[in-house]
Amino acid sequence: MKNLKLINIVLFAVLAIVCNSCTEAYPLLTNTYEEALVVEATITNELKIQEIKLTKTAKFEDESYLPESGAEVSVTDDAGNHYNFRDDGDRYVSEIEFQAVPQKKYQLHIKTKDGRSFESSQETLPAINPMQDVKAAVETKDGKTGVSIRVNSYDPNKQSNYYRFEYEETYKIVTPRWVPTKAVVEKNGSVSFVPNSPETKVCYGYKKSTDLLLESTNKLSEDRLDYLIRFISDQNYIITTRYSILVKQYVESLNAYTYYSTLKQISGSGTALSPTQPGILLGNIRSVNNSNSKIVGYFDVTSVSTERIYFNYSDLFPGAPPPPYYTECTEFCYAGYPFNPVPCTHEGSYADGILSNSINYLLHGEQFIFWVNAPCGDCTTFASNLKPPFWID
Repeated sequence: MKNLKLINIVLFAVLAIVCNSCTEAYPLLTNTYEEALVVEATITNELKIQEIKLTKTAKFEDESYLPESGAEVSVTDDAGNHYNFRDDGDRYVSEIEFQAVPQKKYQLHIKTKDGRSFESSQETLPAINPMQDVKAAVETKDGKTGVSIRVNSYDPNKQSNYYRFEYEETYKIVTPRWVPTKAVVEKNGSVSFVPNSPETKVCYGYKKSTDLLLESTNKLSEDRLDYLIRFISDQNYIITTRYSILVKQYVESLNAYTYYSTLKQISGSGTALSPTQPGILLGNIRSVNNSNSKIVGYFDVTSVSTERIYFNYSDLFPGAPPPPYYTECTEFCYAGYPFNPVPCTHEGSYADGILSNSINYLLHGEQFIFWVNAPCGDCTTFASNLKPPFWID
């Protein structure tokens, strides 16, 4: 969805007049709105169920994008093969597995339920050039120490030249202040202590890249790539225990690379109130039956390679203290409660904190009761305790 967001930014930048005498906040609304179909379609050389996303452009004040449902979507090649896609809610998926192969021409066809028809130009698969490796190493960047994750590629035939990258990162989270007892509020309002679930102790976080990550070797003497795809500060909690990243390298055609480069430049050129408003970024998809039908996006036929690596914090920073946790985990207590030590700066009732899931029981000594912020004792408050099927400890 990240490309759809960028496209919508490009399409409908807000036009506003800012007056120096204005003292009252003015709600930014879309005065004129022209609907367009937004396409995100990447067909790869992987044998798999291929996916295509269709949405409608959103108004500035809209909180989400509406999917374009009920369309007829297909991809054809110049050998007479026809691959139909079915509506699967938030995307269209191919009815069978297929892959893009060299020296064939592929074309996207879309017919919406209101009768509009669109088709792309014919696209061929660029060079197939798998990554050589992905490596993690300690590095200093802009005066800060952290972990650099670099992609290395080399095409001795110098046919790749244009690259796009994505990544998915997963990291293990071990709750630092977990205890085997949990505080609960009974129906009568009293607080009691019960066994805590071990499933709140270990969790896994997940993030996908959101930027357009592009690199070209076209002006270099050889098609060799050493690309810094991710830099993580040594103070970032996501690498505290164990971290994994799945890197995807796409080899693009010159036209596709130019499209993504322009999209990235426009989307990062300024704020929505910038005096430079770009207008519509044209891709390789056109209307067949109505020149007034607006469509944006790109039908991308690309080769892809993937690689996943793992590392532990202790592997790269042996003997170093771990990064700060997700949130502050200093223990505290509530003022005015019997047996609590002085000073206790927190006011109110810890029963309210339990009910709102904002605090977590830490320990109950012979005289004192202490608490921590909920994520410190229960990682499921901000992450999932489901272990990913690919995870290797």
